[in-house]
Amino acid sequence: MQKIHVLLKKEELDAQRLEGKVVVVLDILFATSSIVTALAHGATEVIPTLDGRAAQEVAKDFPAGSYVLSGELNADTLPGFVHPTPKALLAEGISGRLLIYCTTNGTVALAKSQGAAHVYAAALLNGRAVVEHIVAQHPDSTILIVCSGSADNFNLEDFYGAGYLVSLFRRRAASADYSDAALAAELLHDHCDGLDALRRARVGRMMLARRLDAEVAFAAQESCFDVVPLLQNGALRPV
Repeated sequence: MQKIHVLLKKEELDAQRLEGKVVVVLDILFATSSIVTALAHGATEVIPTLDGRAAQEVAKDFPAGSYVLSGELNADTLPGFVHPTPKALLAEGISGRLLIYCTTNGTVALAKSQGAAHVYAAALLNGRAVVEHIVAQHPDSTILIVCSGSADNFNLEDFYGAGYLVSLFRRRAASADYSDAALAAELLHDHCDGLDALRRARVGRMMLARRLDAEVAFAAQESCFDVVPLLQNGALRPV
């Protein structure tokens, strides 16, 4: 029987024994939304890195023009990097290219998860595809849905995204064991409008102040992509 739990921020991974578990990382605004969008639109793979310097080191191994270098630190786009949001990456032309990507929280959460048996990147954008894959491929596993959060803080938009995944799991795996945190996330999702939740969240308000309304609205879409990104050998690729 599956056990499904929600971690409120990536720092909670430090207390988890990850061996044998399945981790699903969420960073709705915007890391995992951007990763999902890039792979759904033909990116060959996504290499998540911890920071800009690490991303630049990775880029040295690839010919110019074969990759897109994208990243931010504390919500500010790094100099010489593409803005790390979904629509900005699409405008850059991601199809057929590698995405080398770093963010303050989402790529750090992916790195912290690497001791798990399987690590997936999920967003509202691909929730159904990820849940259906996990239900089919990992029927007796413990599933940790990880909200990336922000600098050891709880983020509303990630918790809302976790609730969407839990609601989907409950339709497919009603007999699974759900933690109180998972049930709380589901209750939030089922009683809130997604776009409103993202706009009212602290990070969402910051993005609206930067006139990124269209990016927030894009990330609020539910299950419009079928891609399921799996982290293996340091890169995310569709399964």
